[in-house]
Amino acid sequence: MAGGFAVTKEPGTDRFAQRFHEAGFSVLAFDYRHLGESGGEPRQVARVGEQLADWRAAIEYAGTLPEVDPGKIAIWAFSLSGGYIFPVAARNPQLAAAIAQTPNADGPAAARNAARHQKPSTMLHFTGRAILDALGSLIGRPPRLVPLVAEPGTVALLTTPDAQRTNEALNPGNQYPDWLQLVAARSALRVTLYRPGRHAPQVKVPLLVVVADQDQSALAAPSIAAAGRAPHAELIRVPGGHYAPFLEQHEPVVEAELAFLRQHLLNQPATTPRQTGAAGEAPVVQLRRGA
Repeated sequence: MAGGFAVTKEPGTDRFAQRFHEAGFSVLAFDYRHLGESGGEPRQVARVGEQLADWRAAIEYAGTLPEVDPGKIAIWAFSLSGGYIFPVAARNPQLAAAIAQTPNADGPAAARNAARHQKPSTMLHFTGRAILDALGSLIGRPPRLVPLVAEPGTVALLTTPDAQRTNEALNPGNQYPDWLQLVAARSALRVTLYRPGRHAPQVKVPLLVVVADQDQSALAAPSIAAAGRAPHAELIRVPGGHYAPFLEQHEPVVEAELAFLRQHLLNQPATTPRQTGAAGEAPVVQLRRGA
């Protein structure tokens, strides 16, 4: 398990990892290099290629643990990391299952939508800072950091309405004071062009895609389309924004994810009612609070 973009493992995974652990699953949560407790300099830099390599290393390491059956490993992530689930699962067909929760399946589409929630002048300022940061990295200058989330008009990675609930969802009451909610501006350049959902047709393992219908940070439509292209995907749709699975939709989502893990890791029959999708679409489950 790993957190979202520049989100360290504790705020990014604790709430779900605890439920999975209580259900009897071993959980390995990790920080990407340059973040949290992982090494790597400079700090607070997120590079897609490196993070995909970190997933490969984490999967390989998990398979060496004495209590782990290498044939019963599943992967879970959300947001940008949720998008990584598509290529990681495609490149690791030995996995037993994969869960992509509110994934960012199409960076350009998400970036265009995010621009609607930012002032044009501020967008230009952010782009300029990202380019200068990238150029500065070539001569060893320290990263130019920007906040992960801020109000529109502030130079920040995200200013979408549902992103404003980041602390409520991931860090209530400043539960994780060591989480530095800053990232190198250069990190955004690659992410805005990254389209991990294109790997969906190559995902041969059982895949669960969870989308929030009103998600403004990682759009639902590209993830729904990606689920439809994956041969063995199931799709869960919940109402709400990006963090609905951490907030008002947490219980139905975590229960559906646990049912999925039990089915594919423990060979227990599925107990969650399924709706059959149309031709070319993933089977869909509509979840509502209290369902």
